[in-house]
Amino acid sequence: MSAISGVDTVFVIICAALVMIMTPGLALFYSGMVRGKNTLNTTLHSYSALAIISVQWILIGYTLSFGTDIGGFIGGFNFAGLKGVGFLPNGDYSSTIPQQVFMLFQMMFAIITPALISGAIAERMKFIPWIVFIILWTTFVYDPLAHWVWGAGGWIKNLGALDFAGGDVVHISSGVSALVVALVLGKRKNIGKPSNLPLTCLGAALLWFGWYGFNAGSALGVNGIAVNAFITTNTAAAASAIAWSASEYIYRKKITSLGVASGIVAGLVAITPGAGFVSPLASILIGFIGGIICYSSVTFMKSKLGYDDALDAFGCHGVGGIWGGIATGIFAWKAINSGGANGLIHGNPKLVLIQIAAILATIVYSAVVTFIIIKIIKAVSGIRVSELDEQTGLDVTQHSEEAYGGMNS
Repeated sequence: MSAISGVDTVFVIICAALVMIMTPGLALFYSGMVRGKNTLNTTLHSYSALAIISVQWILIGYTLSFGTDIGGFIGGFNFAGLKGVGFLPNGDYSSTIPQQVFMLFQMMFAIITPALISGAIAERMKFIPWIVFIILWTTFVYDPLAHWVWGAGGWIKNLGALDFAGGDVVHISSGVSALVVALVLGKRKNIGKPSNLPLTCLGAALLWFGWYGFNAGSALGVNGIAVNAFITTNTAAAASAIAWSASEYIYRKKITSLGVASGIVAGLVAITPGAGFVSPLASILIGFIGGIICYSSVTFMKSKLGYDDALDAFGCHGVGGIWGGIATGIFAWKAINSGGANGLIHGNPKLVLIQIAAILATIVYSAVVTFIIIKIIKAVSGIRVSELDEQTGLDVTQHSEEAYGGMNS
C-alpha cells in the first residue's frame, strides 16, 4: 500500500467519473438526431448499457479482459466477481493506484463501447433483443479485444501495437460492429429530420468534456503523458471540427450545427489511439485529416454503398478509429511517452505495419463475431420492429412513453 499515490488515485477516480458522463452525453448526442417519436428509445440504448455492463463487468468482464492471460487471447477467471481485486495495486497495469480504481476506470470504457453501436440501429430495432445483444457483444467481442490490446500477455500488445485509449478496443470494434448490425437489420422505411439538434450539440459538449478523462486518464497518473494527452485531445477535436465545417462549406455552401458536433466527435475518435504517443502539432494533422475523412465517409460512402448507418456510428467511430490507428503509426514519438515507440516520421516505418495488422485483426474479429451474435438473436426472437411500430415510433410501441407530450413526428 505504501506504493499507492494518493494524487494518482484521486486523478483516475475523477477521470472515471468523466468517462461515465460520456454515456449520458452520447444519449443526448444520438437522441437529438432521431425523430421525436424515437427519442426515449434512443436514449435508453445508452442508459441500458450503463446499467447492464456495470454488472457484467463486475461478474466476468473485468476478469476476461485483465485476468491471468490464456494464450494471448483472453483473461482467466481469477478475478471473477472481483475476487482478489482490492486496494493493492496490480503491477501488470499500474503500481501507483489501487486495482479497484483501475477496474473502475476500465469499466467506464466497457460501458460506452456497446452504446456507440446503437447509433447504427436507431429507429428500428426491438429493445429486448438489443439488451441481449449488448450482453453477448461485450462478453464475446469487447472483453477479448481489451485483453488482446491491453491485457498482460495479450497478443496485440506483445506485437508492439499502440492503442493509448481505445482506437482498436473501443472505436474500431464498435464502428465495424455497428455496420454489421445495420446491414443485418436493413434500412429504415422512412428517414426523417433530426428532432432536437440543440440536444445533439449539448451531447457533443459532454462527450468532449468527458473525453479528457477518457484520454488523459489512460496515463493512469498525474504526469507529463496525461498532460500531453489532454492537450492533443482538445487540439484534435478542434482541428476536426474546423476541417468538417470547411468540407461541408465547400460541398454544400453551408456550415451546420450537426456538422460541427460531428466534426468534434470525429476528431476525438481519431486522436484516441495516439493521444499519449503523439505531439500537439501532430494532433492538429490527425484531427484535421480525420475530419475530412469522416465527413467524406458519412457524405459519400454511405450513400454510394446504400447502407443505413442511422447516426453514422461506422462513419465516425469505425473510419475515425482506423485513421487514428494508422496515424499513430505515422506520428508516434518516443520522446512523448517512453513506454511507446517511434513511428514513421521518427524513423520507424515498421510501426505502421504493426498498427495495420492490429486494425485488420480488430476489424475481422469484430465483424465475424458480431455477425454470428446478431444472426442468432434474429433467428431466436427477431430483431426488427414491425413496419407499423416503426411508423408509430419506438417510444410508444417499445416503452409506452412520449418524449414531447403528443408533439412527436
